[in-house]
Amino acid sequence: MNRRNFIKSTTLAAATINLPFTGFTQDTSLKRKFKLCLSPGNIGVSLDQKGALQAAIDYGYEAIVSFPNEIQNWSDDEVASFKKEMKSNKIEWGSGGLPVEFRKDEQTFKDGLSKLAKAAEALQKVGASKMNTWIMPTHPTLSYSENMKQHASRLGECAKILADYDVKLGLEYVGPKTLMARDRYPFIHTLAECLTLIENTKQPNVGIQLDTFHWFCGEDTVADLLSLKPEQIITVDLNDARSDLSRDEQLDGTRELAGATGVIDITAFLKALMEIGYDGTVRSEPFNKKLNDMDDKKAMELDMQSLQAVLKNCGVK
Repeated sequence: MNRRNFIKSTTLAAATINLPFTGFTQDTSLKRKFKLCLSPGNIGVSLDQKGALQAAIDYGYEAIVSFPNEIQNWSDDEVASFKKEMKSNKIEWGSGGLPVEFRKDEQTFKDGLSKLAKAAEALQKVGASKMNTWIMPTHPTLSYSENMKQHASRLGECAKILADYDVKLGLEYVGPKTLMARDRYPFIHTLAECLTLIENTKQPNVGIQLDTFHWFCGEDTVADLLSLKPEQIITVDLNDARSDLSRDEQLDGTRELAGATGVIDITAFLKALMEIGYDGTVRSEPFNKKLNDMDDKKAMELDMQSLQAVLKNCGVK
């Protein structure tokens, strides 16, 4: 389920893409353990799983997101060949989307849950071990406590199934204040609240999907990041905020590539991840119309340029 479609925003401003700025003092004491991950759909590129691997090789990515619904249809020979190609090119697995709609009615949830084991088994076969999903920060009928109970229960059920296949689940809180008036009841939109939800699932394989945009909009801090253990973080999304809007005016569906505007302190964010020793994957998620409309080749080139530039700002490669 794509959040942009779920929210059904009626406005989408044309955003400007600039090359990320550079010039921060280099810190040679920091080491990068995390990998740069290609998530094609996040930058408007249409690729299947095999195409994503080839693009990662061609454009210098170090990891790719998984498409479990596609992988589960592969033959044993296809699985073996794909794993060999990944290994020979030193490409790792990022996180794939959770294929369960848990935000709607009970029957819809149960229908999706019944298919989760097959998807998780597919990931296990190819050596992938992470899925992620996002949490809507409002609800039309459930109060905060009722919504917390439902999310904890349903996501906990998902996590139990994933655990049988050694798959972890990352939960992403959504921070823009412009979404908080969407429905009658507000829900989680900060890191602290997300940690509470994770605790309430009572499942050890549930962690955080961090996103610079939501970290910024939720008014979270570097200190909040430094308080985390690296194993609590399942995956990380990088993007920048629009310079023509204040923090409280930011819109979830319109962002920029990481470092494009400098509104979000990407350098401080990434340095915090390096300081705690995060060794997972980071990927772009700009929700940017101009980028989405580009030729696939140009979009991936620009994405990699932005990722390399924000690393340079941190003093690492």
